[in-house]
This record gives sequence, structure tokens and C-alpha cells, in this order.
Amino acid sequence: MSDLTAPATRPANPRFSSGPCAKIPGYTLDMLGDAPLGRSHRASVGKAKLKQAIDLTREILNVPADYRIGIVPGSDTGAVEMAMWSLLGARPVEMLAWESFGEGWVTDVVKQLKLDAKVKIAPYGQIVDFATVDFNSDIVFTWNGTTSGCRLPNADAIPADRQGLTVCDATSAAFAMHLDWAKLDVTTFSWQKVLGGEGAHGMIMLSPRAVERLESYTPAWPLPKIFRMTSKGKVIEGIFVGETINTPSMLAVEDYLVSLKWAQSVGGLNGLVGRATANAKVVWDFCAANPWLQNLAETPAIASTTSVCLKFNDPRIKDGEAFAKAVAKRLEQAKVAYDIGAYRDAPAGLRIWCGSTVETADVTALMPWIANAFDAEIAAQV
Repeated sequence: MSDLTAPATRPANPRFSSGPCAKIPGYTLDMLGDAPLGRSHRASVGKAKLKQAIDLTREILNVPADYRIGIVPGSDTGAVEMAMWSLLGARPVEMLAWESFGEGWVTDVVKQLKLDAKVKIAPYGQIVDFATVDFNSDIVFTWNGTTSGCRLPNADAIPADRQGLTVCDATSAAFAMHLDWAKLDVTTFSWQKVLGGEGAHGMIMLSPRAVERLESYTPAWPLPKIFRMTSKGKVIEGIFVGETINTPSMLAVEDYLVSLKWAQSVGGLNGLVGRATANAKVVWDFCAANPWLQNLAETPAIASTTSVCLKFNDPRIKDGEAFAKAVAKRLEQAKVAYDIGAYRDAPAGLRIWCGSTVETADVTALMPWIANAFDAEIAAQV
């Protein structure tokens, strides 16, 4: 930034990565002092911690009492794979994707499970039209496209009397957006997204309809132990009270508990949604005032409030990808924004994490720095 006058205010926390995401405000490692390190996760103290994590998740997200919640290995990826390998194949399948992770689930279902699924893919900046979806089939989709910044605005198009199951990857939506549980049969997310927890652990939530499928259907393919949620035709209830399939990190569990308790302190789900929305609005307002930067989402209704994806729009830009990378590099070198380049498979641009753990003041402070870096790179092209 040496070639232009730097803005006077800097973000107090320059961490705007879309995963792992910013820790809760005021976070210190001292907060993890109650972690039962060196103890078995199957000891009473370990099981109590895991059960508390499940119970607080249910409370904050308003998950219905008859939905089961489990802590599973492999982050959100493990949770989604567990659902697809365990549940799909009983009915026709429709795969909906509007960004790279959704397309990854398509690959797994079509090429690994080898199901004759109907695939609907929307380009970056759009989402699939849910009015065209046959909900008598099992449906797999992401609620919020982490790499495209496009989200499902609501679940109104999903019928209550559907015959198929809905499998929703909600990893960058849970805790920052309202999820319509009555329309979701399987929902997954990871700790390292909206609440800024540590990686490697995922969550899976099952409706009674999903449990019924688990207990009445046996897939044609063998299931790895790490995916098995049933034994002798019955769901393994222990998974949903903290008896995990494999050994969890009790340090990561404690970290998640700290984040959940912070979420309670800011007003629970409504408070978390409000924080993310306020953060995203700062970016949206900046784009409205500076037409050279645009939201990748083509309509406001589908614009993400967590992974806000942006594209540059200026005729002076000669190489869009190189320009975006140079702007991101300038911001990192100035130590005002880390890890905000667009995802490698997405259109060139920036991706600013605006999730609930990010402070609005930091997003506000970042905007002049983006303008500064843009001006510097435009000048460098002359």
C-alpha cells in the first residue's frame, strides 16, 4: 500500500477466511481450560461434554425435539457422505448444485455410488429453480454456496407432503441463517464455519422420516464403519447422545462449547443471524456505492450473508484473475485481510467471510482498504 495513502482505520481482526473462520470475539486459549484432556471420551466427563454440545446445538438452532443430532467424523464432508452413502438409492435422486462443493456431491453420487441421478446445476451467481424439482425423489443440495455466495432464500418451494428425503449441506448457513426444519430431513454442518470452531468434526441432524429410511432400507453397497448409523436394522441411538463413532478431540469439543455459550450470550440464533446480516449489508452498501465491485449473486434475494463473493467490474482491468489475486495480496501484505481471494474453482474476485463471529466494525474498516488496493492495482496497469 506504499504507493497510495493508507486508510486511517484498520480492522482489529483481519481474519476474513471462509473456513476455518474467525474465532469468537475476545477468544483466548485460556477459555479451553475445562477440556478433559487425557480422559476417555467414553468416560462420564467426556460423554457429558459431548451430550452438552448436542443439547446446546439443539437449543440454539431450535432443532425439533424428535430430530436426532449426532457428532460425526470428517467435518461437514464426512456428515454429507455419511448421509448419501446410508440413505440414497431407495428412491430416484435429484442433485442440485450452484457451486463447487455441491458439484462435489454430484460427483460422489454419480461416479462413486453410480446412481442414475438427475443433475441440475446453476452457474455461479444463480441457484437452481426449486419449482422445477421433483420432491418425490430424494434431493441433495447446499443451503448456502460457500464458494459462490448464493443461498436458498427460504424453503417455501419444498412441499410438506414430499415423498422423498431432503439432504441439505448447511455448513455455511447453520447459526447465521434461519433453517426451516420441517422441510429438511438431513442437515449437516461443520464446527469450523459460522461459529469459528476447530475443524475435523461434523454434525448431522436427522428427521423422523430420515430415521425411518435408515431402519427400512439397506444400500446395495458396503458401508465403511465410519458411516454406519444402524445396527441390526435399528438406528444406533448412542451416536445421538454423544457416543461418537470414533474418537473425537475433547479440545475441539471444548472449543465448540465455548462458541455455543458465546452464541447464547449474543441472543441465540436471532442474534447470530442479525450479526451476519449486518456484516453483509456493509459489503452490499459498499458495492452499491462503488460499481467497480459487484456481488457475484445476481439477485439480492439469493445473496449470502456469510460467504459474500464479489467480482471486479472495470474495463481497465486487463486480466481479471491476476488483478483479483493482486488485490488480495495487497490486503494481506497490509495485514488488513487474510484469505479473501475467491475459491480456486469460482470466478475471479474476492470472498469476504461475514459470518456471526466477525465484528461489523472490522468489515466497515476493511472497505476503504479494498478501495485503496483497487486504485493501486488500476494505477499499476497504466
